[in-house]
Amino acid sequence: MRKKTLWLTETAMLIALLIVLQAVTKSWGQIVTGSFVNAVLALSVLTVGLWSGVVVAALSPFFAFMLGIGPQLIAIVPAIAVGNVVYVVVLWALTKGRKLRDLKTVIAWIASAVCKFLTLYLIVVQVLCNVLPLKAPQIATFSTMFSWPQLFTALIGGAVALLIAPVVRKGLNLE
Repeated sequence: MRKKTLWLTETAMLIALLIVLQAVTKSWGQIVTGSFVNAVLALSVLTVGLWSGVVVAALSPFFAFMLGIGPQLIAIVPAIAVGNVVYVVVLWALTKGRKLRDLKTVIAWIASAVCKFLTLYLIVVQVLCNVLPLKAPQIATFSTMFSWPQLFTALIGGAVALLIAPVVRKGLNLE
């Protein structure tokens, strides 16, 4: 019971941090807000575990939508959740049990960012932009928003998390 309560508390704190960072950086643009969000996503999976990462990743775009961040088209929000979940699952799968300070961790960081980018590009740009009744300006915006900036923000956020995670893990007695 104690372990479950601890997991719930740590995950809730990460969700609260995520919401605060989204609200505070909302006006700073996609690169800044997205990088902070990806840092929290990566930190959640690297410090609390897979299911914490999945929960935070899946909920993140719904909170962003409610805060007026990103596309205000509800049909795209689940696609963003899928991209986020892919990011944390790949990062977890390639780093589980590691000390987070080796070449394989760098490969995991890059691979998770690339997988998120490809997932969002394929689902949003290649599928949703072609099946949803969108106008040309919306398609152009979504095509830009869900292409290279997703890779950059995932890389930046992952790098930040990899710098912070060892300290947090040590503080939580995980290392």
